[in-house]
Amino acid sequence: MNFTAGATIILPGSVLALMAAGLVAGWGLLAWLTRRGKRSNTNHTDRDWSIPQLGDSATTRSLFHRWDVRFKLVSLITFAFFVVAVRSLPAASAAMLMALICVPLARLPFYRALRRLLAMSGFLVMFIVIMPLTVPTQPEDTLVVFAGMEGISFNLRGAILALTICCKAFAVALLMEPLLATAPLSVTLEGLSRLGVPDKITRMIHLAHRYIFVFLEETRRMATGMKVRGFRKRTNMETLRMTGNFLGMLFVRGFERTYRVYDAMLARGYDGTFQELHRFRSSIGDWLKATFWILLGMVLLGVDRLYLGG
Repeated sequence: MNFTAGATIILPGSVLALMAAGLVAGWGLLAWLTRRGKRSNTNHTDRDWSIPQLGDSATTRSLFHRWDVRFKLVSLITFAFFVVAVRSLPAASAAMLMALICVPLARLPFYRALRRLLAMSGFLVMFIVIMPLTVPTQPEDTLVVFAGMEGISFNLRGAILALTICCKAFAVALLMEPLLATAPLSVTLEGLSRLGVPDKITRMIHLAHRYIFVFLEETRRMATGMKVRGFRKRTNMETLRMTGNFLGMLFVRGFERTYRVYDAMLARGYDGTFQELHRFRSSIGDWLKATFWILLGMVLLGVDRLYLGG
């Protein structure tokens, strides 16, 4: 079967069913691997929710852990921009493979990356379904028609474009793991401040990350209390009323805790700024790694534009 330009290909309807089953099976496999990895990496000890950690690899040492945060931020974000700029599917697939290799190189739990991809997959699948149907048809496009659905044509160029978008999105998402999970969040935010990001933004991110876990734990406690008192979710007005009361009480308790937290910070000498505790010291290795990633992104974009027809 030749998928030549400007041709119309007729395929059996069973092929479409197999493709749909493959998407569902792939999503299910991704969800199963995520749950399995999370169970195998779960720490069963009681967690201190007042000191949340972005990752569980604080004692892990890798090339990414030893990399100066400032260089890591600039180089990986620059590489991500190069990835977003590519236009061909081979280049996007290569970028996704590079980002995927970074996860084991950074010695990070793989289920974290899978969980990130799983959260994105439901949205990105819509591109794979919709874009072959909505991309404007050009004379050189190859159309695929399934038996029994002759009134609907699937544009192969739209499918390739959708896959390219998915690969680029997955590549950028995978890069966030070695970028954010290989250093304490406070150090990363301090590195952003050193790079010129306004202090107000970094303080907001720091406080939001620290106390969002506290509010999540408060939500779990309130939900457990409702279940103990016999509350069960149903499709009736009583469930809707109880859910509204739950959200209102959570808002009030969160608002009150905000004032208590702020008063406690003032009592401990908070003056609107956080003390800088980390001393940044760059080395030749930091420069070499930053140069490698920026050059890698430039080469990827150059190959895409010059040789892959991007």
